[in-house]
Amino acid sequence: MGMYMSERGERHYLDIVRHYESCLKQFGDTHRGVDWPKAEDVETRYRVMLDLIRRPGVPCTLLDFGCGASHLYEYIRGKELAYIAYSGLDISPKFVALCRQKFQNVEYYCMDVLQDESGLPRFDYVVMNGVFTEKRSLSQDQMLEYFKALIVKVFANARIGIAFNVMSKHVDWERADLFHLSQDALAAFLVKHVSRHFVVRNDYGLYEYTTYVYRQPGLTAFGAGDED
Repeated sequence: MGMYMSERGERHYLDIVRHYESCLKQFGDTHRGVDWPKAEDVETRYRVMLDLIRRPGVPCTLLDFGCGASHLYEYIRGKELAYIAYSGLDISPKFVALCRQKFQNVEYYCMDVLQDESGLPRFDYVVMNGVFTEKRSLSQDQMLEYFKALIVKVFANARIGIAFNVMSKHVDWERADLFHLSQDALAAFLVKHVSRHFVVRNDYGLYEYTTYVYRQPGLTAFGAGDED
């Protein structure tokens, strides 16, 4: 049992879920409803997340882990990226109900993968946008253990690779409710427990960074690669 669980089996990370549900209740189906403060930054994150895909245009399956209100799917449809077969997953029944109401032809999963052993299909890619940016009431150590457990679990369901973002430590000040993770600590964890093949992106102008973790090395940073 990790530090993200209490001795009585309570899941500390559910505080994060409750926070996002309160945002949805207050702001509705908007960027504020999933607690992104600036609308202009949202599409930047979607573009960076989808740069995980090594062969754009080649049909692939993608799981939006922590899909919220499925705004990434709206972005994919708006850009006419028909080669991406999208599925969504969220731990919150409220968000999944909203998504199923909006997109009845999309496969959605409502589950806590750290608790539910019923199994999840494998996907070519898994993106985790905003899953680890906020820690709310969790301590840094609790959030770190939760992050590590979830990354290992999710990577097992990715055939090619995963993407996730965290807050940078290279900022003027760190907010206590956000999850700032040093790149050295991240790299040490990934190499030992996940994969040596990863790319850290710190080039898109926000106070965070995105990491792509692959099973196999690629020919370029985020271009062609062999997954045979």
